[in-house]
Amino acid sequence: MAEDKKTALNLPDENDESVGDTDAGLPPANLSTRVKFEIFGEEMIEKRVKASGNSGRVYLPPDWVGHKVKIIRID
Repeated sequence: MAEDKKTALNLPDENDESVGDTDAGLPPANLSTRVKFEIFGEEMIEKRVKASGNSGRVYLPPDWVGHKVKIIRID
């Protein structure tokens, strides 16, 4: 019965070497916490976050008001 569940769930055997390395070409997770993002957009600006009370603030151009933005911390 347990073997049927294993097959039904499509799990690899412990000794199965046919499972590919899904992280091929990438550094081990414990060596780097950086990730790569690929996004499409209209404009990009780079600014430094300023302190604002117990939070941070980034000023954007007034013509960006009402538009959707994505913020990515790069350092």
